[in-house]
Amino acid sequence: MPTDLQSFAVQLRRMNGELNRVIHGFAAGHDLHATDVQALAAILDASEPLTPGRLRDHLGLTSGAVTACLDRLERAGHIRRSRDSADRRVVHLHYAPGAKAAARTFFRPLAEATENARVRFSEDELAVVVRFLGAMNEELSELRGRQR
Repeated sequence: MPTDLQSFAVQLRRMNGELNRVIHGFAAGHDLHATDVQALAAILDASEPLTPGRLRDHLGLTSGAVTACLDRLERAGHIRRSRDSADRRVVHLHYAPGAKAAARTFFRPLAEATENARVRFSEDELAVVVRFLGAMNEELSELRGRQR
């Protein structure tokens, strides 16, 4: 299989398209927007509770758009907001426990597909793949920062 830039671009676009179909399916099934699902993923993947401002920066949205997104997610029971105990002006975003169960159920086929692909590779090969994906995410993050 070729490993030139065009081959990578084709495979990354294909994977992005497939992931978008899954995301849109989840969004439609839960009366959400695709951006709401991106926000949920960001909240779930964060190493510490996100604030609306950090989520806004991550998603590249306006403050108003983030507020509307968070309102939809909170009404749907996917997230909860809490005030910081030290500084009550700071709001932290948390993934609601019940929402995790719903997401796990919906995304189980994606997890199974990932595992089916993962087992085809050695641990050394997977380490390279994870390193490549991490480098891609860093490059894309830097690109996003330069485009602001």
